[in-house]
Amino acid sequence: MLFMKGTPQEPRCGFSKQMVEILHKHNIQFSSFDIFSDEEVRQGLKTYSNWPTYPQLYVSGELIGGLDIIKELEASEELDTICPKAPKLEERLKVLTNKASVMLFMKGNKQEAKCGFSKQILEILNSTGVDYETFDILEDEEVRQGLKAYSNWANIPTAVCERGTCWRIRILLRN
Repeated sequence: MLFMKGTPQEPRCGFSKQMVEILHKHNIQFSSFDIFSDEEVRQGLKTYSNWPTYPQLYVSGELIGGLDIIKELEASEELDTICPKAPKLEERLKVLTNKASVMLFMKGNKQEAKCGFSKQILEILNSTGVDYETFDILEDEEVRQGLKAYSNWANIPTAVCERGTCWRIRILLRN
């Protein structure tokens, strides 16, 4: 867990930005908390950790340190042994495509489509009574781009997958 100023997508200080860059460079899996979003957490964590500055990186509930410590761990090549790696994109896509017997990758979700094509596909699937799950590709750019190559289909909604096999939407619609 990275306690930082801002978010990984929009760090609000140079130290937080550097920390995120290092974690991404090493393909480290992490969640984050914007300490500007909760003053009580911001102040309380300084006392809890006995570390006065941000960002602060924790692994398995233990404080590893701030940016200076992370840079030292990176230089000594210990960082890769301490922090969990994010699964590779292909592994993530395999897990996602097998999450349900029919999986729709779309803009939005079952409750709210965020484009006309996604809305049409939802209407079709809902009218058939097919049990399916959705994944909002707007919430994960890596999956969004990777799925285009994985399914060999450039448009979103990208694919409906059944048991890990991706079909182009138009094939599904003909059936």
